[in-house]
Amino acid sequence: MTRDRGRAAAEAGTGGHAGPEYSVIVPTLDEEAQLEETLQRAKCALGPDTEFIIVDGGSRDRTRAIAGRYGKVLIASRGRGVQLAAGAREATGRVLVFLHADTWLPEGSAAALRESVLAGAGAGCFRFALHPRAREVRYRVLEWGVNWRTRRFRTATGDQTIFASRAAYDACGGIPALPLFEDVAFVRAVRRVTRFEPLTEAARTSRRRWEGAFLRTIVRHWVLRATFAAGVNPRRLSRYHERRAPP
Repeated sequence: MTRDRGRAAAEAGTGGHAGPEYSVIVPTLDEEAQLEETLQRAKCALGPDTEFIIVDGGSRDRTRAIAGRYGKVLIASRGRGVQLAAGAREATGRVLVFLHADTWLPEGSAAALRESVLAGAGAGCFRFALHPRAREVRYRVLEWGVNWRTRRFRTATGDQTIFASRAAYDACGGIPALPLFEDVAFVRAVRRVTRFEPLTEAARTSRRRWEGAFLRTIVRHWVLRATFAAGVNPRRLSRYHERRAPP
């Protein structure tokens, strides 16, 4: 498919779509402490008719029981790329929203997504923010840095809740089944077939990943991302990441 034909497919109109407007796909692994509030907020933000597909990678807690109260629960091999791809295959919505289990969508998300897609953006992401909110300068700098990178390079990570029209998702080949950086690879692919537009509204992701090892976490991510960009196999990077991750 040429770029022009791919763009036309990704930005196709909404007429004739019989399914829900939004399908929210959530990969999980032992997320009972976070999942309930995440799904409640997403349902309020996107509306009661939203389709929820929770793809579990082998939880040993109450994650699946909680997920089952909100939508369809799938079981897949562990790994966000595999889990997200499995959820996308089952989704019937016109717009696919890839939501992490610890990320809160803001009120008005439905209107923001609708306006973005109707304006011709076949894909995009939310602005990056953290919860709970904190006054520490380091967290404010982190938020600013991620959002600057997103605006400057039109890229995003899964913490920013990436979304894509069904047409754009299919046109670019979908999310690759990678154990790491599946989000970065998907954004690269979808930008080839449609316009990728960051929203001004913020999705707030848990700052748990940065607490206790703030600088180490950031440096590790920079190193991993740089080596991924240089062509290192993401499966090899994933093994390194799991060995080096703080407890």
